[in-house]
Amino acid sequence: MFVRHILTAAVAALIGIGAAQAETIKIGVTPGPHAQVLEFVKPLAAKKGLDIQIIEFSDYVIPNTALDAGEIQANSFQHLPYLENQKKDRGFKIESAGYTLNFPLGIYSKKHKTFAEVPDGGKIAIQNDPTNGGRSLLLMQDRGIIKLKPDAGIKPSVADIVDNPKKLKFIEVEAAQTPRSLDDVDAASINTNYATQAGLTLNDAILKEDAKGPYVNIIAVRTVDKDKPWVKTLLDVYHSPEVKAFVLEKFKGAVLPSW
Repeated sequence: MFVRHILTAAVAALIGIGAAQAETIKIGVTPGPHAQVLEFVKPLAAKKGLDIQIIEFSDYVIPNTALDAGEIQANSFQHLPYLENQKKDRGFKIESAGYTLNFPLGIYSKKHKTFAEVPDGGKIAIQNDPTNGGRSLLLMQDRGIIKLKPDAGIKPSVADIVDNPKKLKFIEVEAAQTPRSLDDVDAASINTNYATQAGLTLNDAILKEDAKGPYVNIIAVRTVDKDKPWVKTLLDVYHSPEVKAFVLEKFKGAVLPSW
């Protein structure tokens, strides 16, 4: 009987150790590719003792607010320039833990097959946040459509436009609403995750970014958590060959792995 009690206690202790090693983390994402990739990552992470709960957000602000408040442990939806701008404006104590996906930005139209067909005075919808709206303006500058102030940096605004030969009118809307604006404008700049949700692919874009650039997306965590073991486990799984193969097959080049 005594031996049985010892064995029972030992088994219970081992079970307790195993339970302690398993860790649950909540990761905030926006719908579309970020969520789809993490759904693929989830069972792979479970084999490493990491239980991922995926929380979807419909905009680009709340995921960082929730992370900073400790309501979630990580998020996967943004590129580094956007995060840095959020930290500057809102004082968030969060930072990049590692790269994830690259989403080349596209400008889409229901009315025109090429940007050259956009008439003088045409309406162009862009995102109303500084990093993504600025990114859209930089894309149009790169294609010779507008010119910006030389010192505008990577977050230019409409006020930084110094040359606009076609007299385009820029309509600033929330990033999540840009696909819905297509009926009302000549063209709209749409982040790939929202374009995917709307049934668009990068092949539909009348302008698109080159695949490489400063806008690679990241997994963000709170600064106090950056060196915790679960962060390394999450990144190791995310950067695995299995996940890379999934991204390449699933998104056909519209979304690219950054590792």
